Amino acid sequence: MNKDLFGKALQDYFNNNYTEDLITSTNISGEDELPLPYLFRSYSEMPKLEQKALQLAKGTVLDVGCGSGSHSLYLQEKGFKVKAIDISEGAVKVAKQRGVKHVEQKDILKETETFDTILLLMNGTGIFQEVSLVSAYLNHLKSLLNPGGQILIDSSDIKYMYEDDDGGLWIDTNANYYGELDYFLSYKGEEEEKMKWLYLDFERLQLACEGVGLQCEKVLDGEHFDFLVRISLK
Repeated sequence: MNKDLFGKALQDYFNNNYTEDLITSTNISGEDELPLPYLFRSYSEMPKLEQKALQLAKGTVLDVGCGSGSHSLYLQEKGFKVKAIDISEGAVKVAKQRGVKHVEQKDILKETETFDTILLLMNGTGIFQEVSLVSAYLNHLKSLLNPGGQILIDSSDIKYMYEDDDGGLWIDTNANYYGELDYFLSYKGEEEEKMKWLYLDFERLQLACEGVGLQCEKVLDGEHFDFLVRISLK
């Protein structure tokens, strides 16, 4: 059963009960703090990739995995009609309280409306979970696009996490794709259920898009093996 620790943390921060950060880890990396203030960042505090995605937004927008609603709020202020969705009940509550006008607790695969822009930011490919599901997710996202619509999604090529000191790779070629990770979250001593989380390299994402009749172009490289792509109908 999902404890929605992410949502609890957002609510604590919003309600001035901020005492500690979220702790994340994966099956290939140790514990890392995810500072709660970062999840409430303003446009000027966002990484260049996110700023660029927001600049490219057009028409009606779906913000997938909206978290506390920072991207939606920025676009709303710019006059966009935005729908925000997240599977976290706590995140949805906070986004509403912060002023996101149209926000629902919903899994992307349950979405049926159509949009001109679909945003999936903060490693948007994570929600695909594993390589075998990428095509199904892309097909569903494609069905939500209006003619001329676009999907703006970011990811990282995490090959670097497998490099040894000499620059050699220790990827097990018999194992699953190296970007398929188990993701762990804990908060205030509680541990969330393990999640599957996918990082995709650009070539693999591009191939998957072509396989379902979508065009995929890289818009921008980030500072740390991350990149933003624009996916559109052919």
